[in-house]
Amino acid sequence: MNITTRSQFEALIPNSTLSTAVMRCNLSLESNTPCASCTQSLSAFQAYLTGASLGNVSDCTGFSSIYGAAFANRFGPTDKGTAKCLFLLDLASSSGSGSGKKKVVKILVPLFFILVVASALILWYYLKRKRDFKMRRMKLRQQRDSLEAGRLDSMSESTTLVKFTFEEIKKATNNFSRHNIIGRGGYGNVFKGVLQDGTEVAFKRFKNCSANGDANFAHEVEVIASIRHVNLLALRGYCTATTAYEGHQRIIVCDLVSNGSLHDHLFGNSETHLPWPLRQRIALGMARGLAYLHYGAQPSIIHRDIKASNILLDERFEAKVADFGLAKFNPEGMTHMSTRVAGTMGYVAPEYALYGKLTEKSDVYSFGVVLLELLSGRKAIVTDEEGQPVSVSDWAWALVREGQTLDVVEDGMPEKGSPEVLEKYVLIAVLCSHPQLHARPTMDQVVKMLESNEFTVISIPQRPISLVACREEIDRSVSSSSGSGKLTSPTGYQAFSFGADGPGHQ
Repeated sequence: MNITTRSQFEALIPNSTLSTAVMRCNLSLESNTPCASCTQSLSAFQAYLTGASLGNVSDCTGFSSIYGAAFANRFGPTDKGTAKCLFLLDLASSSGSGSGKKKVVKILVPLFFILVVASALILWYYLKRKRDFKMRRMKLRQQRDSLEAGRLDSMSESTTLVKFTFEEIKKATNNFSRHNIIGRGGYGNVFKGVLQDGTEVAFKRFKNCSANGDANFAHEVEVIASIRHVNLLALRGYCTATTAYEGHQRIIVCDLVSNGSLHDHLFGNSETHLPWPLRQRIALGMARGLAYLHYGAQPSIIHRDIKASNILLDERFEAKVADFGLAKFNPEGMTHMSTRVAGTMGYVAPEYALYGKLTEKSDVYSFGVVLLELLSGRKAIVTDEEGQPVSVSDWAWALVREGQTLDVVEDGMPEKGSPEVLEKYVLIAVLCSHPQLHARPTMDQVVKMLESNEFTVISIPQRPISLVACREEIDRSVSSSSGSGKLTSPTGYQAFSFGADGPGHQ
């Protein structure tokens, strides 16, 4: 129904029905009795309001209440009794909500103030505790540093080591001038310098250091310095210091050798070749130095980074095993398992590189590689005829297996020794660099073999097939097997053994 005005609505309802509704609804409808009488009279309007059906209810249902509130009741629709009776609206609670809100505000404001004050007190207490904690930690650090400094001073006083100041070292190296750099490595740089008394020394400056562990560092330096041998580089002192601009410093001071490193002579720019007598002296010196580290030093030391650049040569070309920055100390008789492999590619033993298993024979492998470099003039990683990289150990073994042992020796070597001596040295080098740990001799055995005047052919166990072997090499190795599934040794080679009387066969 399209009803938009009062007159349209009243035209549909009989006058008697309208009069009854006006009479009953023109009262205060707050109480239940007049409310019920009014709503009953208004319900009579529904018979005349036939709008569209929404289910069982006409869409004109609300017109009766609207008419009663707006026109029949003198108080109007905003009266709380009218609104509650005809529209079920509780205006009393709505009007009371304002006072209720005021009450809530009166309660919340003090609570909020209390919360702010409590939060401020808690924050102040927290900051005070934090500041006190920092102060205590700073005092503990200062006490620890002073104790550690005292330990370092007492350690230096108890030995011949000199504890240098950082300023002394800066002055000796011309403020660590790049022109004074004589070596570089993963640990840092090596500088040459001159002390106040005119002595030339080398300073190894470690990088990425912190003050934590200075006492342990000093202890390790003390251990290294206590190990004296003609074929080990001697330490003169050390320095630990913290500066504002350079940060924390750890430096060791050692003798400066006059003839550089073995790497310089083998692979440097010099066109001169080391004669065989000097190479033989260097080989023996390397072996004796390593043997002393393994069996003469207390505690024993595994070097872990034997390479040509760590073999220094004095004025007589006596070998000095250097770079103990990577050395680790092991209790006697224990096998060290390392989770961090330290060393240089080409020199690291397979079991150490693959599994982290570190023993004295890991150094033996590295020694064998350096000895092959010394004999052949080739680097630890060489290139085969096809341009593929191969270890000098595999290259030398291939020649030895074919009976061409002397082809390993450098062609241009001056003053070559006798073929028997050269062959013995090549075989010792190949044996030391054997990929299987238990096939290698100990450094004590190596020294005895090198010093021996016997020229007995040294037995070398068959080597596993190289990881980079070509198909022809694999087929040749398989065809030479005994049929038992195991590779056989070539003719003339038996399992290695070494007794008290010198090298021999099983």
